Amino acid sequence: MRVLGAKARRNPKRLVFAEADNIKILKSAQIAYDERIAYPILLGDEKAIRQMALDNSIDIDDMPIIDPRNDEYEEKRKQFGELFFKKRQRKGVNQYEACKMMKDRTYFGCMMVETGDADAVISGLTRNYADAIRPALQVIGMEEGVKKIAGMYMLLTKRGPLFLADTTVNLNPTAEELADITLLAAKEVRSFNLTPRIAMLSYSNFGSSDTPEAKLVARAKDIVKEKDPTIIIDGEIQPNIAFNQEILRDNYPFSELVDQEVNTLIFPNLAAGNIAYNLMKEIGGADAVGPILLGLKKPVHVLQLGSSVRSITNMALIAVIDAQLKCQNANQDPAKKPAWWKKK
Repeated sequence: MRVLGAKARRNPKRLVFAEADNIKILKSAQIAYDERIAYPILLGDEKAIRQMALDNSIDIDDMPIIDPRNDEYEEKRKQFGELFFKKRQRKGVNQYEACKMMKDRTYFGCMMVETGDADAVISGLTRNYADAIRPALQVIGMEEGVKKIAGMYMLLTKRGPLFLADTTVNLNPTAEELADITLLAAKEVRSFNLTPRIAMLSYSNFGSSDTPEAKLVARAKDIVKEKDPTIIIDGEIQPNIAFNQEILRDNYPFSELVDQEVNTLIFPNLAAGNIAYNLMKEIGGADAVGPILLGLKKPVHVLQLGSSVRSITNMALIAVIDAQLKCQNANQDPAKKPAWWKKK
């Protein structure tokens, strides 16, 4: 995380905190500001936010506060609403509803990113995952060529960072969808200056089980290799075998994972991935960073319900690095330092 912090500080981005009327969000915003990670933009009732900050000795004096419900932002809501209506007019949303929805802070924050008023947004601390992710899909949309988004956690373990996908979005992906998830995860791992070494997990090892579930994982691996022959990947494989080089070398010397330190795990379905990451976090003592959304055009990240200050701060880091990468890919200019960004 120190490495990621240094990377974020080289080019901090304008980061929207959509639920700024929460004490943990305010603490995280102050940390992001003090550590020069991001330029925080707070959404919510200004009076309530300032009182909360005062009561808890949190310095937010140099951070802009925007309340989308305030009449001051009526024109901005109208502008955002008209743009949203164009996106959703044939998907069950009328013009009045589109403008009304811009009073919602998550929709407003996503629209700020979409229009270039901000570079990234994080939300979801106080709402369920589906409700938090919906505005991102409807406003931002998916990257070109991406058919489904996915979720990935980064676990900080004794053996180093370990990436797990999909842990939050796709219930029972097909082989083609699982291959797409794998390629999205590999792309994200590379953004952290790491080489992805991927194990496609199953209860079977290289054909030891002839079940449809095992064959699906093996087929997904083949599709990944067809699309990217250079990628280090193998499966289907049990997780204990993927991490045990002695067993792997003695029994499966043909595997691409021999003498490779696996750092990315792809699960066959959402249940397996979600259960595994929660067990590793609670019993294994690994710190979890995420969920990291994969496949969106622009950086929107959804917090886990009730995340700690540390987790929110880590997600702010991820969001800034994601924004750095996506701005670079889109040939956008670096975010200009706001006037309130003080020299220290």
